[in-house]
Amino acid sequence: MKQGYTGPIIIEIAIPLYLERTFHYLVPEVLREQALTGRRALVPFGNRKLTGYILGIASGSAITNLKEIIAVLDTELLWTAKELDFFRWIASYYQHPLGEVVRTALPAGINIQTRKGTSGEQESFTGGKTARSEKFYLPGGVTTVTVRQPGAKALEILAVIRESGAISAAELRKRFGACTPQLKRLTELGLSRVEEREVYRDPFKSHIVPRDESRLLHTHQKAALDAISACLDGDHFTPFLLYGVTGSGKTEVYLQAISHALALGRNALVLVPEIALTPQLTGRFQARFDGGIAILHSGLSDGERYDEWRRIRRGLARIVIGARSAIFAPLEKIGIIIVDEEHEASFKQSDGLRYNARDLALVRGQMERAAVVLGSATPLVTSVHAAEEGRLTLLELPERVEGRPMPLVELVGMKGNKETLSTALSAKLTETYDQRRQAIVFLNRRGFATFLVCSDCGKPLTCPNCSVTLTYHRQRGQSLCHYCDYAVPAPGICPACAGTTLSELGAGTEKLEHDLKDLLPTARILRMDSDTTSGKGSHERLLSRMNNGSADILVGTQMIAKGHDFPEVTLVGVVNAEASLGMPDFRAAERTFQLLSQVIGRAGRGDNPGRVVVQAHDTEHYAIRSAVEHDAAGFYRQELEFRREAGYPPFAFLAAFAISGLSEQTVAEQAEVAARLLARLKSELKVRVEILGPAPSPIYRLRNRFRRQILLKSANRSDLHRLLASWRQQATVGSTIRISVDIDPVDMM
Repeated sequence: MKQGYTGPIIIEIAIPLYLERTFHYLVPEVLREQALTGRRALVPFGNRKLTGYILGIASGSAITNLKEIIAVLDTELLWTAKELDFFRWIASYYQHPLGEVVRTALPAGINIQTRKGTSGEQESFTGGKTARSEKFYLPGGVTTVTVRQPGAKALEILAVIRESGAISAAELRKRFGACTPQLKRLTELGLSRVEEREVYRDPFKSHIVPRDESRLLHTHQKAALDAISACLDGDHFTPFLLYGVTGSGKTEVYLQAISHALALGRNALVLVPEIALTPQLTGRFQARFDGGIAILHSGLSDGERYDEWRRIRRGLARIVIGARSAIFAPLEKIGIIIVDEEHEASFKQSDGLRYNARDLALVRGQMERAAVVLGSATPLVTSVHAAEEGRLTLLELPERVEGRPMPLVELVGMKGNKETLSTALSAKLTETYDQRRQAIVFLNRRGFATFLVCSDCGKPLTCPNCSVTLTYHRQRGQSLCHYCDYAVPAPGICPACAGTTLSELGAGTEKLEHDLKDLLPTARILRMDSDTTSGKGSHERLLSRMNNGSADILVGTQMIAKGHDFPEVTLVGVVNAEASLGMPDFRAAERTFQLLSQVIGRAGRGDNPGRVVVQAHDTEHYAIRSAVEHDAAGFYRQELEFRREAGYPPFAFLAAFAISGLSEQTVAEQAEVAARLLARLKSELKVRVEILGPAPSPIYRLRNRFRRQILLKSANRSDLHRLLASWRQQATVGSTIRISVDIDPVDMM
């Protein structure tokens, strides 16, 4: 607060609720020194008490009827002025309440609120998960004791304490079992003393990796590193697209660029799309750098995440690695931001604050005057176009390290073939196994069968809550909805006609695993999909078995296609390559090309050449052909032409309205009301925006809610945002209806 200022202090506070505005509160005299920007305050809000975020002194506010804050909840600042500018930008661009943005940026579960219950007001502390306070025993200063000696067990404990110099009570209990009386006696005699220390939960405690040294760069890698280093030396924002084929050594460029940033006294933020990529990448970083690394992703417990967040806030970590939420890491003096696999859709948050971490990396990099490196073997179509226009600086790695060739790819047509594995793929799998090499088999659908269909009436088993078929999981003995988790015993009976003969149609990873075991009964087969990776550390355990050679074949969905480096994998098989082409989304071809190119690139990354068998019914589609022929340039040329003609990004900006509710008629009516209001505002504002819909969403019913959507397209971003802002000010929504607006949508389902 202002030094020497004696008048009333009014502060601006954001509340973490879906509210368009911020609020003003008075600061009582006793809290003036504590109520600083970057701290949380407990404030009265209606008949509740809520956590609010102090944004600063309010300007031009009247004192009339303002309430006082109740307490200041922090002794340390939770965000800086620069980070607050970042939050404000996000709130403005995504048209989302600032309080919700700040809540998203902070670690989960630290807010406080009160609510009215049947027994009156109840205070709910939803967090405050601090690092553990742990007692350490240290040798005391007494060498001669004239009072009664401790017992034999206590003397054993004392010997360990003296040998260790300092040891935690938890460790002593591990060694000696219950020993509180002995520890108390040693302390009473002055033979040991107790000290409480804060101990951070350590996600790396089980990770022991050998040291790694910088590797010699090939010509293209060195050129890329030189360009990034020049940006770092110049201390100015430059966005790069590091476009390197699979196996071209992008990670080594990242590591050496980060090393250069650290030498300049600046820090590094690394974003990865999937939790499965984090252990392997983190291991590379641990091997190269001595400590100072923090990780942030959903695989950590709330306590681990909070401890990592506090280490970063306190400047104890200089490198932060994490999934999309790591874009909010409280890291200062950022010199470089790396977005690995920048094309991945998982950088986009699908609910709440629908931010895209890949896009926000560019925004934060500009605010920090940092180098931002977007890396991929299959960049977004929009990124390639931005590089062509000079908005991204293109750095190319067109060759694999050590001159290794790209894998040879065989495209197998599957028309008329009902088998999961073709003759060609079966033969090559057998040969690879006999050679004691490893293989990956990719199918982007989990479960045993795509669905069960009644042989009597011909109807498939469908979910009663969602407009989808149930997927048959033989191992669970269930047919399961992958959207709402509705499940029925399988094979079961037909709900339409009570028929008892249900046939399996389609194949998932569970059936693929079953067929591979029939083909190679002695092979060690792993399956990696959402069903096998739900437990903590499961990704890492499965990947480590491929790395240490204790598995022969890895079967899985798209999570096995990205970023993994298995030198002994010489064969990759792709089943049902065109599966994603049928999605009702203008990006379907792009995603198919990216996914196929990425999984093809897992083969031949070691000393032995790679081979790939791609099975497809549609062998002529340009996305499949381009991936098989390693013809990225041809794909991007054709895809950009399609986007230009259809008016989709990068030649337009999009916003999607999702309207949902429990009543089909009410949803349809509300969607029409929203569309009419948008049309009227478009006319009044004279903006150039195309309004498509309302129309049923591709998944029309989801978790018992009916869904319709409206898509807005405009070649002018400003026009689109003006229309959305005006709609938000004037729209009224029924209490049973939800309307969400997604700016720059990625998932159109």
